[in-house]
Amino acid sequence: EQVAVAGSMPSILAYQSSEVDWCESNFQYSQLVAEFYNTFSNISFLIFGPLLMFLMHPYAQKRSRCIYGTFVLFMIIGLFSMYFHMTLSFLGQLLDEIAILWLLASSYSIWMPRCYFPTFLARNRSHFTCLVIATTMISTFLSFLKPTVNAYALNSIAIHILYIVYLEYRKTSNKELRHLIEVSVVLWACAVTSWISDRFLCSFWQRIHFFYLHSIWHVLISITFPYGLVTMALVDASYEMPGQTLKVRYWPRDTWPMGLPYVEVQGDDKSC
Repeated sequence: EQVAVAGSMPSILAYQSSEVDWCESNFQYSQLVAEFYNTFSNISFLIFGPLLMFLMHPYAQKRSRCIYGTFVLFMIIGLFSMYFHMTLSFLGQLLDEIAILWLLASSYSIWMPRCYFPTFLARNRSHFTCLVIATTMISTFLSFLKPTVNAYALNSIAIHILYIVYLEYRKTSNKELRHLIEVSVVLWACAVTSWISDRFLCSFWQRIHFFYLHSIWHVLISITFPYGLVTMALVDASYEMPGQTLKVRYWPRDTWPMGLPYVEVQGDDKSC
C-alpha cells in the first residue's frame, strides 16, 4: 500500500518514488515506515560509529584527523539508509548511495598505499586525493542519471579493493594482519551474499516468509567496516608510520571470542 503524500511535495520526496524496492513487505507494521526491519537494522551504524571514533581517537591523532570524517560518513550512511528504507523515496536512495560513495572516496584518499597510485602522480598523496575527489564529484553527478545501477557500481568497487587486499595478503607474514584480512573478506562475502539473495531470490524468500536478508546485510556490512578499517590501518602503517607499531585490540575485551577491533599506537624504534 502506498502512503498518500501531499501534492505540493516534490516527487523525489514521495513515499515509494524510488524504483528500488527490497524483498521485505511494505508498511507491514506502520503506515509511516515502508520497510520496518530494513529501516531499524541501520541502528548498528549509529552504535559502532561513535564507538569507533572514541576507540580510534589516539590513532587518528597520530595519523590524520581526516579519519574522523570517515566515521561521520559511516554514521550518515546509517541515517540516510534509515530514511531511504522508511520512505523508499528517490531522494532517500540517492542520499544513501552518495554517502557510501564518499565514504569509499575518503578511505581511498587516506589509506591507499602510495605504491598503488597511478604512475603519473609520482606517489604524491595530495595529488591522489585531488584525483579521487574529482572522480567522486563526477560519479556523484552521474548517479542521478541512472539511479538503478548505482548499487551495482558501488559494489563493483569492491573488486579493486579485494585486489589490493589480495596483494597485501601475499606480501605480509604478519599473522595478525592475515587474520584480519581473512575475517574481513569472510564478513564482506556473507554480507554481499545476503544483498544478492534478497535482490534476486526474493520470490523464494517470500515463499518461506523470510524477508530479512537485506537487514542482515546492514548488520554484517556495519561489522565489516571496523574490520576493514583496522586492516587498512595496519597496511598503511607499514608505509606511512615508520617507528610506530599498531597493536590490534578488541572492545570490550581482548579475551572475548567476539569484539569490535581497533588499533592502539605504540611507539618504538622498529621500522615497519
